[in-house]
Parts: sequence; C-alpha cells; structure tokens
Amino acid sequence: MSQIKHSNEPLTENFRDRIATVDESGKRKWIYAYKPKGFFYNARTILSFFYFIVFFGLPFVKIDGRPLFLFNIPNAKFILFGKIFWPQDFFIFGITMITFVFFIILFTAAFGRLFCGWACPQTNFMEMMFRKVEYLVLGDAPAQRQLKEAPWHVGKITKIALKHILFYGLSFIIANFFLAYIIGVDDLYKIITEPVSQHVVGFSALLIFSAVFYAVYAFFREQACTVVCPYGRLQSVLLDRNSMIVAYDYKRGEPRGHAKHQENLGDCIDCHQCVKVCPTGIDIRNGVQMECVGCTACIDACDHIMDKLDKPRGLIRYASENTIANGEPLRYTNRMKMYTALCFLLLTVLTVLLVTRKDIDATIIRTAGLLYQERGVDSISNLYSIKMVNKTTKDVQLKIVITGNTPGHVEMIGAPLLHINKEAQGAGTFFIVLPRQVITKRKTDLSIALFEGDKVVGGGKTTFLGPGKKLNAHKN
Repeated sequence: MSQIKHSNEPLTENFRDRIATVDESGKRKWIYAYKPKGFFYNARTILSFFYFIVFFGLPFVKIDGRPLFLFNIPNAKFILFGKIFWPQDFFIFGITMITFVFFIILFTAAFGRLFCGWACPQTNFMEMMFRKVEYLVLGDAPAQRQLKEAPWHVGKITKIALKHILFYGLSFIIANFFLAYIIGVDDLYKIITEPVSQHVVGFSALLIFSAVFYAVYAFFREQACTVVCPYGRLQSVLLDRNSMIVAYDYKRGEPRGHAKHQENLGDCIDCHQCVKVCPTGIDIRNGVQMECVGCTACIDACDHIMDKLDKPRGLIRYASENTIANGEPLRYTNRMKMYTALCFLLLTVLTVLLVTRKDIDATIIRTAGLLYQERGVDSISNLYSIKMVNKTTKDVQLKIVITGNTPGHVEMIGAPLLHINKEAQGAGTFFIVLPRQVITKRKTDLSIALFEGDKVVGGGKTTFLGPGKKLNAHKN
C-alpha cells in the first residue's frame, strides 16, 4: 500500500528512510506505547496465558522417561516428541528445516505477520508479560514519560528500581526454563539444589541467559523485531496484494480531519491513537511497513474511536491490499496452492523418514589397511569394526549375524554380544569368516543384521575382501 496523507499534502516516503525508533540524527527514540484495550488485546491476553502454560510446562512433560523436547546442543542430542535424534539423524533435521521454511513462506503469503503478533515468543513475553509489569509499576505511557522527565527523587528511584528488579527476576525465571530445554529439567534441578562449585558451567550459562533476556526486554525491546529479526525484511518478497495484513482503509478514511472543521472528510479524524498504541512506533496509515508486527493494537484503538463517533468499526482491520483497493475478498491464490502442495510433499517425506527410522543405527566398516587373512586351507577372514547408536530407553545386547545366502560366521573380539547402554553409543570389533569356495571375486557384498534375541533391530551392508577366483583356483 502506498503512503496516505491529507489530500492537500504532498506524497512523501520519507518515513521509509529510517526505522520508527531512530530519529534523523540516528539516535534511539524510546517508544512509550499506550496500553491497548479492546477485543483483540483481550484475545491475545487470553492466548498468552496458554502460551506461558505451554512454555513453562513442557520441560516437565516426559514420554518413557524422556523429555518431550530437548535441544542439547553441547552433546549433539535432540529429542522431539519423545524421540531421540543424534548427529546421524541430522539429514532429518535438514528436511524439517526445509519444511519449516516453506511453511513460513506459505503462512506469510496468506496471513502476513500473524505469527509475529500472536505467537512469537519475543512479542508474547514483551507485550504480554514485561510490558504489563511496566504498566503496573510505572503507569501508562503519559505517566512513564512524565516520570522520565521528572527530577530524581525517592519515588522515582523506587519505581524504576522496582521495575528493573522485577524485570531481572522474570528474566532469571525464563532463563531457567530456557536452559531446561537444553539440558533437561533434571539437570537443571541439580544446578539449583547442589553447590555452585559442582556446576560452574551450568550456573554461568544460567546467568548469561538471564542477562541476555533482561537486556532484551528492559532495553533492546522492540528493536529485536525491527533490527535483529529478518522476518520483517523478508516481507517484501513473501507478501503479495492478496496477503492478509493489518491494513488501513484509506478509501474510507481519506481525506483525514475532523468534521467540525471541514466537510467531505473521510472517517479518519487524525487522532493518532493508532500511532500512540503501536509498540514499534509506526503509523499504520502509511501502509505496509517492515516494523509492523501485526499486533492489532491499532485495530483496537481505532475501533474504540469509531465507537465514540458512532461510525462502523474496521477503518483499520485485517484485510489485503486488493480488498482495500478493489473490494476483493481474501483469496486462496495459485501461489498459495503451490506452496501448500510442496509443504505436504515435504511433510510426507519427513513422516516416512521418521516412521522408518531405526532404533539402532549401525555403521560397519572393514578395517582399513588390512588385507584378508587365511584361516587354514579352506577359509578366509576379514576384520571389521562397528559403531552403533542406541536410540531406545533401555540397554541392549546385540548379536551380529550374516544374512542372505552367503555361508559364513562371525567371530567377536571380546564378549560374544555387543552391549550398548540406553541413549548411548557403542563400538565393537569382529571377524567375518567365509569358506574359500564361495569367494568368486575380489570383493563380495555382504548383508549384516543385528539381533536382540530373535528380533532384528538394525543392520547394514559391507564388502568382504578375498583373494579372487584365479587365486582360489591356483590354491585348489
């Protein structure tokens, strides 16, 4: 949407020269956002309660003794929906990330930044938790502005100190739960209850996370969305004229002004309430802007003014550019259909990979640099190593067996069975011995199975190096 001004003002795009939180000299402009009130704000508040319950509750949810989600980056151990993933499964993460990117494209093409305003962690914690605490301690935007301009006194020091104490306390709590998603709630409990000297690294990480969250929500605030997050900048290539956005109906609202002063005006009385409640400081009437996170605060503010003027709501509403310009309804375009088909295709591939994923992964390698070994006059052996990952929640005892029509047997070095602890990795070494008469070429393909009792739980393929047919004939 192009920028909209009074009919007697020149059209300008100067507001796009810099973000709304920076002035002409490049200095930070602190945003004093008025407290929103209305249908959408109430709906977002209710939704945020469920969001916080999920965020703070998920670390305690376990399946078969495992957390529902765990992202243990230091140990390269990831758990999704109770299933453990190791570095060997990273190709599945690759497919997952590609699917996620396509979903972002599809969702943004259809619904704009709906995710940012309603589900983004930054928006939820900032607007639904920290901002509410700020309103409670310091008051609404005018009171906050007056407090900043007032000279330092006991009351001002007390309020500001209380705000920052509460902000850091909340940041510390969030950091604890954030760390629980990385190391697990059980290890976090040890850090909390045991001496700090036993968990220096974990406690240091806790303090670092607390400091980062405190800095973001106390000082950096909306700039995390406008400066750091790339999502806003991607809008220019993800949105089209059929995407659902928070839009100002300039056909109904222009020209702006109050009816007492001029006739033939639109419904917008230029009260700037939509600007005052915006947490990123923009004027939604200028059209689509990178800083807009779709929080709907401007919709509630405008609807409140329309109610007072006895005019219909929806001067600012969810709509598309074509809806405003041409009166067209929101449409499910061919581009959205194509993105949907690609998403379903990737989801199908991802589902197949997850369903067919083995609980025991094994990599069998013939020992490099060694030739075959002769066993008397009728047998040949090769030395192999095996590396395994046990993705189950129980210890396993495994037996290596040659499958297929190839005769031969396996001789373990050490214990006759391979023992692997739960959710751990293991290794072993063994010989494969084949009769000389079955070796007809230099390399023979073999299939290996891993048995836990009578059940096949894994396996793999390898090659057997032999003397070849000619040498066998010479020996005979």
